[in-house]
Amino acid sequence: MFSALTHLECARTGERYAADEIQGTSAVGAPLLARYDLQRVAATVTREEIASRAATLWRYHELLPVRSVQRVVSLGEGMTPLVALPRFGSRIGVPGLLMKDEGLIPTGTFKARGAAVGVSRAAELGVAGVAMPTNGNAGAAWALYAARAGIRSLIMMPVDAPRITRAECWISGAELYLVDGLIGDAGKLIAASVADRAGYQDVSTLKEPYRLEGKKTMAYELVEQLDWRTPDVIVYPTGGGVGIIGIYKALGELRELGWIHGELPRLIAVQATGCAPIVKAFQCGAAESEPFPDARTVAFGINVPKALGDFLVLNAVYETGGTAVAVTDGALLDALGELARTEGAFVCPEGAACFAAVAQLREAGWLTGAEQVVVLNTGTGMKYPDTVPMNVPVLAKDGRIPSE
Repeated sequence: MFSALTHLECARTGERYAADEIQGTSAVGAPLLARYDLQRVAATVTREEIASRAATLWRYHELLPVRSVQRVVSLGEGMTPLVALPRFGSRIGVPGLLMKDEGLIPTGTFKARGAAVGVSRAAELGVAGVAMPTNGNAGAAWALYAARAGIRSLIMMPVDAPRITRAECWISGAELYLVDGLIGDAGKLIAASVADRAGYQDVSTLKEPYRLEGKKTMAYELVEQLDWRTPDVIVYPTGGGVGIIGIYKALGELRELGWIHGELPRLIAVQATGCAPIVKAFQCGAAESEPFPDARTVAFGINVPKALGDFLVLNAVYETGGTAVAVTDGALLDALGELARTEGAFVCPEGAACFAAVAQLREAGWLTGAEQVVVLNTGTGMKYPDTVPMNVPVLAKDGRIPSE
């Protein structure tokens, strides 16, 4: 048994859908969630067996949707390190601070997880091309994995998306367009384009079921790395929300398998003050968010004014006793610099937002300082050189270094 996938389920109504057909959203426009025969997995697979497998996300293949090992499209993604941050943690009053560093994954961000599983399953089901709007990193990952799979890709991103992500799409042979607008504007163009292209699938965030399945492996790995324990708190940057939805889904699956016990970690959704629809909804106790006006932040990956899966993000936060918090661009950039100086970790702006949020929550007393807190750094800072302004002295070749 390579996969224990049984069916897909509407996230709103619970209606079942066939898993071995190409699917988008449900009849009511909601995301479809992959479901597995967890009883069978529990009866046939052990944690010890999983630990003996290759150190990629595919070690959890029974809980992933790809039916055949021959259809796996991989660049070696997964099992990113869990790193202690004692200096930064002590400075902000959270000595038990850990970082799961997704910057070391292929393509430089956690988006490679969703692309690996999503592209593998799309190709297995006979999709000829994938099409998506993106703020940059997801499109780059899907373009590269599509090239690896031998299928086509159509990518549209805002004109001010990070230049490096454009280059990744271009060099991989993607059909790339820049849009004078936000990701929602790109999404409308993608939907219209896919309607005219035979064999293409719209793989926008949560408009296909399997990107989520790749993202959830972050939680599997985290729990395994903690010797099958859960931390007290998990902090995650939230734009489209697939990561935090996936983490919550994975934790539920692990508990049903009997591989973890007790209370689930409190989940914290982090946004920027310039684009904080989830935070605003959480503060009102709402089940869904409203579109955020004039959205803008240097953390481009979380610049999503309205997420299709916002109700799933909010549910994950509510059900775990977590919270949603917004930080300013100034605070996240300060955290980015301080983390590099104190820990040698060059994180992405979205990850930096989470570290700023941890400091903010500790100062406010929401965190006591006794918790084990895991921050998901979702990418390498090297993909965002424009967030690091520099004024570096230039010396003449026969010059001298100034004394301190």
